[in-house]
Amino acid sequence: MAQGSSHRPHRVAVIVDEGTNPFEVGVATELFGLPRPELARPEPLYEVVLCTPTRAVRMNHGFFAMTGTSELDAVDTADTLVVPGRPDNVVPRGTDVLDAIRRTHARGARVMSFCTGTFALAEAGVLDGRRATTHWMWADAFRELHPGVRLASDVLFVDEGDLLTAAGSAAALDLGLHVVRRDYGAEIANAVSRRLVFAAHRDGGQRQFVERPLPELPDESLGPVLAWAQERLGESLTVADLAARAAVSPATLHRRFRAQLGTTPLAWLTGERVALACRLIERGEERLDVVADRSGLGSAANLRVRLRHGTGLSPSAYRRRFGPGSGEALTV
Repeated sequence: MAQGSSHRPHRVAVIVDEGTNPFEVGVATELFGLPRPELARPEPLYEVVLCTPTRAVRMNHGFFAMTGTSELDAVDTADTLVVPGRPDNVVPRGTDVLDAIRRTHARGARVMSFCTGTFALAEAGVLDGRRATTHWMWADAFRELHPGVRLASDVLFVDEGDLLTAAGSAAALDLGLHVVRRDYGAEIANAVSRRLVFAAHRDGGQRQFVERPLPELPDESLGPVLAWAQERLGESLTVADLAARAAVSPATLHRRFRAQLGTTPLAWLTGERVALACRLIERGEERLDVVADRSGLGSAANLRVRLRHGTGLSPSAYRRRFGPGSGEALTV
């Protein structure tokens, strides 16, 4: 799905409606619309078009106005449609916006929402019976309005394949990088995240709301132990090793991971190892046992399980999609 066709890059349409959150429009254009000189590739990753239901719209209670955009029929040539949120999300969207969402989904294109943009997808009827998320502050209102949607109210984002939803404005960055990773692989997604100065990979299952986003004391920061572990992923690191490095008990380490990252030490460690395995495959390593050993996943069997769980692909399929060469199968 990385390319829209053999003749053009993957096309992303962003619906900018009256009252749309400008930060989320910025996230979409930053992730999908900017040139990527850091990638040293001649062609762009995506082509972005902003489309509006009227000739001019006011965003964020009128603080921003947008003109010169495309009309809503621009969604009909999009490979991915992005629907940002609005603060007045319980107010029904216009029929033209809802129709644009419905027909985009009906023809098999990918549809994404940021934050309360999930309300628009649900109002259009495309989320019925499907799993989705939205901002935790609006979870109760969403459930009341759209009981047919399986709302996951305590995750960063949900990927249902053709339908993807992000929990909040910042989680839109997590979902966007997840999409870049899904389309182009871990190496390119990491390069994009470095330019954004943003965490390269936060799994969608991590919690939206953490008890203490920033540590109260400098010596409680997880930064040093995370950097130490990332340099040693191929070693037989355990949660006890991380705790010893941080000079705390495993229970204290677990509490700090939950408070600062919204995940567990073991889940973080496994995610980092899977990301390293992906990069090794993308760089051309063909032997599964070598990839498993160097990434700390141990065995080829465990690598297959973890990679499929993390990316939805087997190692061979991942290499065919993102690796160099002709796409021959990996060998043990």
